[in-house]
Amino acid sequence: MDQDWAFIGTEKDTVLIAEGPFQKVSACPIGQTAVYKNNFDLSDPTPWHIPHRLYEATREELAAQFSTRPIHSDWVTPDADSFAQVFESIQAEIQAGRLKKSVPVVTERVQAPAGTLSQFISAIAQMPAGVHPYGFFTKEGEGLLGASPEFLFSSFEGKVKTMALAGTARAEDQAIFTVDQKEIQEHEFVAQTLLDTLTPLGMTRRHARQVVNLGPIVHFQTLIDVELYRSMKPDEIIRALHPTPALGPLPRNLDNLAQLGMCRDALGCPEEFGAPFGIYHAGRLELLVAIRNLFYSSGELIIPSGCGVISESRLTNEWRELKIKRESVKRLFGLL
Repeated sequence: MDQDWAFIGTEKDTVLIAEGPFQKVSACPIGQTAVYKNNFDLSDPTPWHIPHRLYEATREELAAQFSTRPIHSDWVTPDADSFAQVFESIQAEIQAGRLKKSVPVVTERVQAPAGTLSQFISAIAQMPAGVHPYGFFTKEGEGLLGASPEFLFSSFEGKVKTMALAGTARAEDQAIFTVDQKEIQEHEFVAQTLLDTLTPLGMTRRHARQVVNLGPIVHFQTLIDVELYRSMKPDEIIRALHPTPALGPLPRNLDNLAQLGMCRDALGCPEEFGAPFGIYHAGRLELLVAIRNLFYSSGELIIPSGCGVISESRLTNEWRELKIKRESVKRLFGLL
């Protein structure tokens, strides 16, 4: 396309496609449709993008406009020494009692020509249930493309739905995963912190923890419903919930957020990885967590992956989990 554009999957397995030029505004434009795209630290002063045109299509109709071509270059894998240093710095903060959990992010990269990112849109037609395709593309060919298993929240008429999604294993290890105390503890950190955040805002209902199977990998998932005590603006809810401990630190305070930012920078994490991404349309706000994605910037195709580090975490296991997540992205988009 000759303009910036974006898309996001819907519950009906269709996609909403928003075409530019976009009008960028600082707050959610109630009564109009707008795409929300921000950095992880929510530093973009105008994250709402009002499209010139919006329309709905099936995944197949969007996918049919693009064809996939293989990447022939060699991927540059993350540096183990750099990750080990960041891992140890997080563990030192945990042992000092200043931190319970944090989420470092590494990247795998490959040199690629402009326009590479859009080649992989065709993969959305065959994606499994439980992942939500999304993307944002500039007219120069840069941007992001993903299929997230996690939504930050959806809201409509005073009701908010959110989830805790934390704990990861290969699908073939599901039986032992369900009784792995480290994975359960990591998940419960996320679920309980979400409840603690939401309880002052409204009446909450926590659903039972369950395992969701996303093809090659499985996660623990806990759904949470909230009926708000008062009307809240979309931007207010975003700042209350982001980042959840699934992608951010626990406890979430300025010092720990700053420490996480330094870890992400040290490992070359894209600014938008793990940030909220979604759309406000017809009075409903749907926001994904921007994970399981590909980025294209400055001639590179980039795959990030993050892992939750708690006191019980072991370096080798976390390194393995990071690779599992990147491989799942490659399978989703036909790179393996």
